[in-house]
Amino acid sequence: MHRLALLDHKYIWHPFTQMQDWLKEEPIVITRGTGPYLIDVYGRRFLDANSSIWTNLHGHNNPEINKAIRKQLSKIAHSSALGLANEPASILAARLIHAVNPSFIVDSAKTKLSKVFYSDDGATAMEVALKLAFEHARRAMGIEHPRFISLSNAYHGDTIGAVSLGHINLFHKSFSNLTFKTDSIPAPYCYRCKFNKAKPEREDARLWRKCKEECLIEIEKKFLKAKNSGRPFTAFVFEPLIQGAAGMIPQPHGWLKVASNIAKSFGALLIADEVLTGFGRACSTITREKQYSRCLFASHQADVQPDIMAVAKGITGGYLPLAATFTTMKIFESFLGKYEQFKTFFHGHSYTANQLGCAAALASLDLLVSKDCYNTRKKLEIELDKHLSSLWQLSHVGDIRRVGMIVGVELVQSWQTRAEYPLQLQAGIRVCKKMREYGVITRPVGNVIVLMPPFVCSNTHIQFMINALFKAIKDVLGN
Repeated sequence: MHRLALLDHKYIWHPFTQMQDWLKEEPIVITRGTGPYLIDVYGRRFLDANSSIWTNLHGHNNPEINKAIRKQLSKIAHSSALGLANEPASILAARLIHAVNPSFIVDSAKTKLSKVFYSDDGATAMEVALKLAFEHARRAMGIEHPRFISLSNAYHGDTIGAVSLGHINLFHKSFSNLTFKTDSIPAPYCYRCKFNKAKPEREDARLWRKCKEECLIEIEKKFLKAKNSGRPFTAFVFEPLIQGAAGMIPQPHGWLKVASNIAKSFGALLIADEVLTGFGRACSTITREKQYSRCLFASHQADVQPDIMAVAKGITGGYLPLAATFTTMKIFESFLGKYEQFKTFFHGHSYTANQLGCAAALASLDLLVSKDCYNTRKKLEIELDKHLSSLWQLSHVGDIRRVGMIVGVELVQSWQTRAEYPLQLQAGIRVCKKMREYGVITRPVGNVIVLMPPFVCSNTHIQFMINALFKAIKDVLGN
């Protein structure tokens, strides 16, 4: 075993990892990266098919982002945002506010996002969103005990507030005594929805479903019941277009728009968790509404403008920890007052608005809005659809769902019955381990194999990635 692997085994505790299993075999130790590839201590090259846990947009060792970081590093790496401003954070804030207020949203008299609060990662961005909504509701909306509602199987991070918004027992149940209670509404999981009366077919379940959109009716009932009880919901929290850690669960076309309108009709704030979906990741360049094809945020592609939006992961192109929470002037103003009134937002992080992260984010934004990046994403979406269709040949593939540059392939015991693999069989984990033998690295969510290629991939990379998945499923589960 390589000496670095031995050091890892001896000292490191990995996230979301059963360490007893981890210590049984030599881990892949990454030392370099270039474009869509990761390179380990033995010089082996792997396609990074999940963009280093959904963060990397423009590939590893991107020359433009590298240049921006080096330039900033020659000036200063970090100074506190508590009592001081800095150059890249100020410029980035202006660029981000412009990006989260596209003309078709603002011009239609929808909510304008006006302020940025920087933090470190997705969970902290959601923690900020939660606290802002909570205190604004108490101060400006006259709600003594604010209540939050999110989607079933929601995941919004691992800080205690963010965990409270989550509804995945596997992740959250053991911490239930630390959290506060939140409610949930049904997520539109078309493939396994109890309201879907259709028999499974060999295409995305959103296309063959047979229902009366009962999930939306259930949402309205839930909000009405809360209102009639005298304890209405303060905010509706959601991942737009697709739920990530829930198993890459996509929302049918138009679903989020209706759900959001229901929430707003009952006076609830809208909180969008764009940690995964932001910066073009979940936005389609080949959407049926062409005016939305250049959106960077999934909320806007769904024609929804939230009151609060949280972003992280792709904000720096996957280079450095940075996150941001956007909110309206109305919410911002509820924290204004004389010093002795103590209306200050008492929340912060040591590395908030750090200069290196902001410099990387500015370079990433330049790449994102370029014509080359847009055209590449468009080609890759077409290429993904072309090659993903080959997976329908496999009897253990139950559903294939794609939203923008996010793909979830759900493994089942039989596509005709949709029978799930028990988690203890580790079907998803075993398939991903086999993919590594073919030169592709990704990570499953339960029985769902995730493909989330960096935007620098070529058509050849996409074909190689999906071929590796095809062979791995066949090798591990048979056909």
